[in-house]
Amino acid sequence: MPGSVRPLPSAAVDDATPAPVAVSGPAHLLRVTLLMAGSCLPILGAVLIAPVLPKMQDHFASTPGAKALVPLALTVPALSLALLAPFAGVIVDRLGRRRLLVVAAVLYAVFGTAPLYLHSLGAIIAVRALVGVTEAAIMTCCTTLIGDYYSGHRRVKYLALQTMCASASATVFFVLGGAIGSAGWKGPFWVYAVSLLLAPLMAVALPAPTARATAAATPAPGRRPFPWRQLAGICALTFFGAMVFYAVPVEMSYLLDDLGVENTGVIGLATAIASAATVGGAVTFARLKRSPDPMLPAVLALCAAGFGMMFLAGNAPLLVIGAVVNCVGTGMLLPALLTSAMSRLAFEDRGRGTGLWMAAFFGGEFVCPLLLLAAESAVGSLAGAVGVLGLTAALVAAGLWATRRGSRPLVKQVA
Repeated sequence: MPGSVRPLPSAAVDDATPAPVAVSGPAHLLRVTLLMAGSCLPILGAVLIAPVLPKMQDHFASTPGAKALVPLALTVPALSLALLAPFAGVIVDRLGRRRLLVVAAVLYAVFGTAPLYLHSLGAIIAVRALVGVTEAAIMTCCTTLIGDYYSGHRRVKYLALQTMCASASATVFFVLGGAIGSAGWKGPFWVYAVSLLLAPLMAVALPAPTARATAAATPAPGRRPFPWRQLAGICALTFFGAMVFYAVPVEMSYLLDDLGVENTGVIGLATAIASAATVGGAVTFARLKRSPDPMLPAVLALCAAGFGMMFLAGNAPLLVIGAVVNCVGTGMLLPALLTSAMSRLAFEDRGRGTGLWMAAFFGGEFVCPLLLLAAESAVGSLAGAVGVLGLTAALVAAGLWATRRGSRPLVKQVA
C-alpha cells in the first residue's frame, strides 16, 4: 500500500539534537515507567467499571433515568477531558508540567474513590466528572513531558509506546474490574487509589523540563496561523472513530447480559479478550510502517465487519469473536488517526493540535453510549444498534476509499 504522507521536517525526526535528560540507565527507565503509568490512568477511568455497569443499573433501578445515567458514570470523565483538552496546554504552560501532574494524580485518587462512600447516582456522576478534569491534566502533562524530554525518533518511539501501554492496560483493567466487581459494584473504585503511589515518585523522579527543551516548543507569537483547515477533516473522522473504538468496551457487558451471561468475572474476561485484540491491532499497525491515510478505509471496514458479526451473533462465543475482529480494527484505528493528525501539524502547532485531537476523540467517546441508546430505541435492540454503527462505519470506509481515488485528499497535509 503506497504511502502518501510527506516526510516530517528534519527537525522533527532528527536525533542529532542532544536530549535534555538521560536516555538510558535506571533513572531513564523509572521516568519512562512513570510517564507510561500516568498515561494509563485515564484508561483506568474509562474502562475499570465497565464490567459492573449491569450491577450498578440494578442497584439504581429505582432512580429515574437510570438506564441512561448509569452509562454516563462510565463516560462522563471523557466529556470533561474532551471539554478541557483544548485548554490543557495553556494550563500546563502556566502551572508547570511536573507540579500539575503530581497534584492531578493526588486528586485523581480522591475523586476516583469517592463513589465508595456516595449513595446518590447524581453525586457519583458529578464526582466522575471531576475525575475527568484530573484525567485531562494527567494525559496532557504526560504527553507534554514526553515531548519535553525526548526529540526525534525517541519522541516518536515513546509516543507510540504510550498508545501501546494504554491499549494493553485496558485488558488488565477489564479483568481487574470484572474480578473485583464480583464482590459488589463498588469494589473496582478502590483501584483509583493507585495514583497515590505514583504521585510521590513523579515528584522525585521526573525532572523539571529545562528551558532549552521548553523553548524549542514555544513558537514566536504571530509567526504563522494555526492550520485549522488541515486538522478539521481528521478531527471529524476522529470523533466518529472514537465511537467505533469505544462501542465494545461500553456495550460488551450489556450485550453479554442480553445473551444470558451475568457473571461479572466472565464478562470482564470476555471484554479483556476483545481488548487484547486491540493491543494486537496496535502492534500490527506499528509493524506495518505504512502511511496511515491509505489504511483508514480498510481499517474501518474491518471494524464494520466485526460489528456485523456481533449483530448476527446468537451466543456469547460468536459475540466475542465478532468483538475480537472489531477490536483488531480499532487497535489499528487509534494510532492511524493520531499519526495522521500529527502528519498535518508543524512542530510549533503540535501542542494545540494534539489538544484538539484529544477533544475530538474523547468527545466521540462520550456520545457513543448516548447515540447507541438512541439507536437501540429506534431499532428495538442493542445488537441492532451495534449493527447500525457497523453499517455507518462501512459507509464511512467506502466514502474514504472513494475520496482517495478522487483528485483531492480528505485533508491537505502540511508540507
